[in-house]
Amino acid sequence: MKNLAYIFQAVIISLWWLGVSLNNSFRNAFAFEGTDTRLISFFVVPDFVLLVLLSLLRAYKEEKWIEYLILGGFLYAALLCLNISMITKSGILPTGLMFLGLGFNVFIVFSDQLFVESRHSNIKINALKTFVQIVLIWTLTLFVIPSLLLNAAGKKVELNFDWMQIGSIVLFILFSLLGLYSSYHLVKYGSGTPLPLDQTQKLVISGPYGYVRNPMAVAGIGQGLAVSLFCGSYAVLLYVLLGAVVWHWFVRPIEEEDMNNRFGEPYMQYKQKVRCWIPRL
Repeated sequence: MKNLAYIFQAVIISLWWLGVSLNNSFRNAFAFEGTDTRLISFFVVPDFVLLVLLSLLRAYKEEKWIEYLILGGFLYAALLCLNISMITKSGILPTGLMFLGLGFNVFIVFSDQLFVESRHSNIKINALKTFVQIVLIWTLTLFVIPSLLLNAAGKKVELNFDWMQIGSIVLFILFSLLGLYSSYHLVKYGSGTPLPLDQTQKLVISGPYGYVRNPMAVAGIGQGLAVSLFCGSYAVLLYVLLGAVVWHWFVRPIEEEDMNNRFGEPYMQYKQKVRCWIPRL
């Protein structure tokens, strides 16, 4: 999984630089106001050496020190972008992008330590924690990041409430209800929360989990697609699809391995009966 993650990272960064080089609008979307337009070019060599080439090297050579070098490169770049954003009062998108990259690498390097059982079995405590998680995560992923992408693309969403927007609202509500109902089953029957750092103590196979193994992931991707449909934005659609790829190829395998280690044979039987994405009837 890690090898593929580093190849994916090298490809995405290279494609980003290709877009910056070929399209001025794309380049301007990641610029800081009041700075020389050449500023972004100063990152080319460090990016390709510390992030692209080292990622490719790590994909074929499993050395921990390479992972730490890449992580350090992302940390330095993220803090530098944050500093520039604070000075220029702009550049939230590039700074946010660097912190997303930093978070991705933290997950890759420390993935074995990020799946922890909840220490509480009290339903009220877990319900409160789940509510806070949902508010924070939905606000960030479904409103803040899409808004930044729309702003960078110079696109304004007009409230026409035509069939497309009405349909997207209906889809958003349905997928949100699926996410909430799935969370309810995790809290009530799993003695935990949806967050990997505070996950369930018990295997949950009731409710939506009886039809598909990852109803919360299905709900999240569905919500994202509904947002992109409402906004009519290809940038938001691409963001949602990339998120789905990252979850399916890099997060899911680690989560399933952890569940296999914790629940053993019951989970393996459940995995054989219930598919990952396509609900069983």
